[in-house]
Formats: sequence, structure tokens, C-alpha cells
Amino acid sequence: MSYDLKSAEHAAYAPFFGFIGVAAAQIFTVLGAAFGTAKASVGVCTIAVMHPELIMKSVIPIIMAGIIGIYGLVVAMVLNSKVKRASEGYDLWLGFSHMSAGLTCGLCGLGAGYAIGIAGVQFYKYHFSTKW
Repeated sequence: MSYDLKSAEHAAYAPFFGFIGVAAAQIFTVLGAAFGTAKASVGVCTIAVMHPELIMKSVIPIIMAGIIGIYGLVVAMVLNSKVKRASEGYDLWLGFSHMSAGLTCGLCGLGAGYAIGIAGVQFYKYHFSTKW
């Protein structure tokens, strides 16, 4: 029994890894955006109690956190358009490349969402604690 390198390279499960990248890009960025929006919204509610006139000025972190989910959607759409069937020439190298691209985008979006949420709350606490 011989080992066919061509069929091993174009394994039938190669698109699975590409779709894992698509899912990771969308799921993790949306989780980061949700966390950032939730934390920043808590800060806005805190400001609304102390200074109701400053509510509209304090929604920027909420908007920034929501944009992160859109970035993940764009990357997921691009990756989804690149994933093909293994019989159409989609090999393991492309599958792992698309998986790593999706994980990179998703985990960066998760970290950015956390950072925006935490920074937004700290900004509200520091900046609006005394009215300038």
C-alpha cells in the first residue's frame, strides 16, 4: 500500500479548519464587542445619574466596542469566500492559514473589546468624577 501525498495534502477535512477560522473570527470579536458594550454602558449609566447632560458625550466607547463586531464580520465574510471543497484544490495549508487568520482576528477583537470596556469605565470614573 503506497502513500499518496497528493490526497494527503488535499484531505477531505481541510475545509473544516477554514470554517473554524470563519467561526472564530465572528464569535470572538462579537464576544469582545458585547463585553465592551456592557462595561461601557455601565459607565454611561453611572454618569447619567451624576451628570445627565453628559450622556451623549459618553457614548463613544459604546460605539467603538460595537465596531469591533463589524470587523469580525468583515473578516469572516472574506474567509468564507476563500474556503472551498477539498476536491477544488483546498488543501491543509490553506485550511490552517484561514484558521489562524480567523483566530488572530477573533482573539484580537476579544482583547480589544475588553480593553475598550475597562478603559471606558475608568475614563468615566476619572474624567467625569468632577465636572470641568
